Amino acid sequence: MKTAEISKPRSRRWTVEQYARLAELGFFEDERVELIDGSIIQMAAQKEPHVLGVTLAMRAASKAFGDQNYYVRPPAPLRMGRRSKPEPDVAVVAGNVRDYASKETPAGALLVIEVSDTTLRFDRGRKAAVYARNQVADYWIVNLMDRQLEVHRDPIADPTHKWGFRYDSIQIFKPGSAVSPLAALQATIAVNDLLP
Repeated sequence: MKTAEISKPRSRRWTVEQYARLAELGFFEDERVELIDGSIIQMAAQKEPHVLGVTLAMRAASKAFGDQNYYVRPPAPLRMGRRSKPEPDVAVVAGNVRDYASKETPAGALLVIEVSDTTLRFDRGRKAAVYARNQVADYWIVNLMDRQLEVHRDPIADPTHKWGFRYDSIQIFKPGSAVSPLAALQATIAVNDLLP
């Protein structure tokens, strides 16, 4: 008698198309979810400091990028490869808002901003790796816990990193300082303008 083959249970990895279909069928109604590396991640409910931080980041990015040919997106999905569709708090993409009326979800961004409190570890780790893998050159975390701005730049592949990609440059900006987005070097954003 042969010994039964032992197999480990496996998680199912979803594609962007499968995830979109589940959303169309109403699987995620009244839930905040994101597709990250094939996993459907349930996000925490937004508290008022987070909501205010997102509003401030939207205002600051809109002011920095002005009326040029950029669209400052509110919390909305970005397509990051075949198995990721994160929903950053703010993303600046090329073009204007009407350019996306009949198009697919934007597949990249010039600047991504996450406002982070309870999700800080996730935003620094797995989510940062997704953005780095997809060559988002300018990734900012408005860290509400430590009241600072973390600017991640120079995305690189790193086989020693848990998620395979990371940012080679991470700078911390405290209240009273300012930083320029890579895609709008003529503008500066004060850290104070991002913090509630």
